[in-house]
Amino acid sequence: MGNLLLFAMLGAIFYYVFKSYSKYEKYSKEAFKDFSISYDSLKRSELGLFVALAAKVAKADGRVDALEAELVSNMLDDISKVFPEPQKTKDIFKQIFNEEKDNNNNIEHLAHALSQATKRSKAMQQQFMQFLIQLAFADGEVSKSEEKVLATIAEAMQFDPQTYHAIFDQFEKMMHNINPKSTLEDAYKVLGVSQNDDMETIKKAYRKLVRQYHPDIIKSQGKSEAYIKEATQKTQEINSAYEMIKKARG
Repeated sequence: MGNLLLFAMLGAIFYYVFKSYSKYEKYSKEAFKDFSISYDSLKRSELGLFVALAAKVAKADGRVDALEAELVSNMLDDISKVFPEPQKTKDIFKQIFNEEKDNNNNIEHLAHALSQATKRSKAMQQQFMQFLIQLAFADGEVSKSEEKVLATIAEAMQFDPQTYHAIFDQFEKMMHNINPKSTLEDAYKVLGVSQNDDMETIKKAYRKLVRQYHPDIIKSQGKSEAYIKEATQKTQEINSAYEMIKKARG
């Protein structure tokens, strides 16, 4: 019952976030078919700037936890697929992420650059900001350091403060008020594994399910709220089950 309530709340939050974003300028293979793949060109691109900012948010509290790592890995797969040479592109994006995650001296510069690169589309800026907020809440709460990084990005992007706080406050309220209850048996069922399976098998099942159900930042462009709702609910359910099993096994 607790899980059902949590999923309903998550769905309501993402419905609120996305209900006004029905039209996006889409990233597609056609748009990037003539893009020259190099470290410099990708780092200057708006998706490269976004990857760099995602790195700041993911590492803001000092570590990148399991779900953050999976979401970032899947996000890099998603955005790399629209470029020529997807594997080369992903490798470069991963390099950018790893370089930027420990550098907090250029947050304002990167956020301002992303704002300028996407100034033609406020909806696109909102989509990026929403994903960064979602990433910060991946572990269930936002630390003071994560909140500071998010606020710095929002200010440098000149993101509407009312919209930012509305999205952030809704997530915060939901996380503080919901305390889902589930049994260990339920957790194993969610991941489709047995209590006799070792942790390596369970981890592989977890990663496969997160990849299957994660909110895809590319596919979400122009999708209905139902897509975002289902993806988010399943991702949270999967992570909750995995964390419960890890804790039970010490």
